Amino acid sequence: MSRARSGTWEVMVQRDVRVPMRDGITLSADVYRPRSQEEVPAIVVRTPYGKTGDEIDATARFFASHGYGVVYMDVRGRGDSEGEFVPYRNEGRDGYDSIEWAAAQPWCSGAVGTMGASYLARVQWLAALHHPPHLKTMISIVTPSDPFVEWPTGVPTPHHLCWLYMTSGRVMQNVDVIDWERIYWHLPLETMDELTGKHLPHWREEIRHPQLDEWWKEISYQNRFHELDLPVLHISGWYDDEQVGTPLNYMGMVRHAATERARRSQKLIMGPWPHRINRSTRLGEIDFGPESVIDLLGYQLRWFDHWLKGEENGIMDEPPVRIFVMGENRWREEEDWPLPDTRWTRYYLHSGGRANSRFGDGRLSVDPPEEGEAPFDRYRYDPANPVPYITDMTSAQIGGPDDYSAVERRDDVLVYTTPPLEEDLEVTGPVRMELFASTSARDTDFMAKLLDVWPNGFAQRLTDGMVRGRFLKGMDRPELLEPGRIYRFEIDLWNTSHVFKKGHRIRVEIASSAFPKYDRNLNTGAPLGRSTDMEVAEQTVYHSKPHPSAILLPVISR
Repeated sequence: MSRARSGTWEVMVQRDVRVPMRDGITLSADVYRPRSQEEVPAIVVRTPYGKTGDEIDATARFFASHGYGVVYMDVRGRGDSEGEFVPYRNEGRDGYDSIEWAAAQPWCSGAVGTMGASYLARVQWLAALHHPPHLKTMISIVTPSDPFVEWPTGVPTPHHLCWLYMTSGRVMQNVDVIDWERIYWHLPLETMDELTGKHLPHWREEIRHPQLDEWWKEISYQNRFHELDLPVLHISGWYDDEQVGTPLNYMGMVRHAATERARRSQKLIMGPWPHRINRSTRLGEIDFGPESVIDLLGYQLRWFDHWLKGEENGIMDEPPVRIFVMGENRWREEEDWPLPDTRWTRYYLHSGGRANSRFGDGRLSVDPPEEGEAPFDRYRYDPANPVPYITDMTSAQIGGPDDYSAVERRDDVLVYTTPPLEEDLEVTGPVRMELFASTSARDTDFMAKLLDVWPNGFAQRLTDGMVRGRFLKGMDRPELLEPGRIYRFEIDLWNTSHVFKKGHRIRVEIASSAFPKYDRNLNTGAPLGRSTDMEVAEQTVYHSKPHPSAILLPVISR
């Protein structure tokens, strides 16, 4: 064998290797492998974003130089691969065929792993459900969830149109030439694609399935962890706009994987990162410090060395969960997720009946409501004037640790805040909102957001979530609301790990829109995505003794 002076292998590359699928079409792969006669494990990476970028080349060379054959492949219908690109629909079968093709190559030892982020992560799960016999492990990064987990609205988010446009040809389309902000305001949603200058059939097909039906279940995987017997390394960031999928997948495999071996072979890493993880110590106006960027490639190499080469390098002796605690800005290892010593603590909404805006009288307290307090707050939600969500307009990153103090000047945002904290308070884990509310509409939305208010007034978004009224009983059972009736809404605000420092305040916002992160609910109860008519909704949020609205925070003793 030939090794470079550094002690790693020299790398050879074969471009545009044709990989046959079971239906006769061929996919294009670039294969990086050591210049050696020795058999090595394979790492399969399947992408819709093009396999020829500088970062891809550097990553593939890194693993190949450490003794792996890396197969970087354009998925069906993208780049140099044949066929038609239909998001996710062919990835299970094609993934199986690609993994087994790699295992059969004369240079391969027969052990295959997969890795990749975002689309490249979700397709790993879809392939794994087909049980390719040579697949030994996965590294799943910033993984999208099942339909309607990230956006429980019944229709795709406005930003998803940007992604569909970007992947609408065989090569990447330039999204920067499109005025996305103008497009996102278009109604009905069904014809929003026309403003891009392209007809995007996948957008319209998704609009035609405005609930969790068999069409969506065909590409679901998070209800099938019990079928999988694989070690998985799960990686994401607190500000990843698809963050919720990664902790869900870790918990699902730890609790429901097919074997005890698989259940004990999961690891979770959560950093202070956006969707493009581990690139910078800064995100927006926040610097998370020098420890926030880590040697993630080195850690992934250790993972593959253990599971594909059988090396006893100690990685599985380490605690399974590694999290970055924001505010304190340090890494910590834990034994499970959620943390075993979590104190689930309710912070209740209070007011004198005027919690509208940050200038109102909304308060947040661990004390439950008492008799005699104002029982509710009210605001008007007008779909023609939605509450803005601070974000870039392309699908590259949706939101971050942004300052919402200006948005909180609006009267259609209810704001509840604690007094300045007398000591540091750590909140690490899943965050939930229990909201008692009524509306004048047949259908409407409620949003909740958790923020850290600094002594200078900077209102840092930590995490948020929403519910759409018609899906109160589930995404597969839409049912319009009864105007005026009080409902209990459970809002999933995803996850965070953050220390509220002494002198800071904890804040919760309640609103009925977060545009353009989510489409606007038009409040009419009409079929989703196909209407232009809209109504103003009169919203009432209750915080009385019989209806104690509260945010449930995972408090960690320090």
